[in-house]
Amino acid sequence: MSAPPKTVLQATPEEEAAIRAAVRKAEGRTVAGPQHVGGLFDLLSDPQVSDPIYDLPRPITRESMAAYVAENEALRQEGRAILAVNLDEAGRISGYSHFAIWPERASGELAGARRADLQNSGQGRQGVAHSVAWMFEVLGLRLIGLTAALDNVRSAKAIEGAGFKRMGEVESVRPDGTTRRSLYWELTRDEWRMRHRL
Repeated sequence: MSAPPKTVLQATPEEEAAIRAAVRKAEGRTVAGPQHVGGLFDLLSDPQVSDPIYDLPRPITRESMAAYVAENEALRQEGRAILAVNLDEAGRISGYSHFAIWPERASGELAGARRADLQNSGQGRQGVAHSVAWMFEVLGLRLIGLTAALDNVRSAKAIEGAGFKRMGEVESVRPDGTTRRSLYWELTRDEWRMRHRL
């Protein structure tokens, strides 16, 4: 799992319990299960989709995807992560979202991608905005931190379009222990609500 946001919040015991329960429930999301392993492998085998994402297991194989799904299901039961898939009209995986959650800090992180043929359609910004709203309103988080590779212009535009404040750079650590310098943003629930009241 990736690192929590730079800003440190402290959740009350009640708030932490409510976040864990909401993560376990994952209301409104299609949680990835064993039946999605093949589709995730097909999606993430495309370097256009997976190369910019630092926290995916490498190499991407059916076995590593099966382990990724199982690991995230165990974390979901702890109230710490959700691996969700989006399906197109034909029932194929068109994208995925990974929600890393720190319930004790009322904080989270979002990663994800869309199939290459669906990229550059302008829907990435809409997808980020929808996921952020869900994290704040359904999961009950108060802070979201996001990262993107220094050269990932498309993600940076989507993140900034959703209202996140750029807060410099961080060293992101991949599952294999290697690092990547990343741009870093944060957004609080209060900031998000203020933006969406106007």
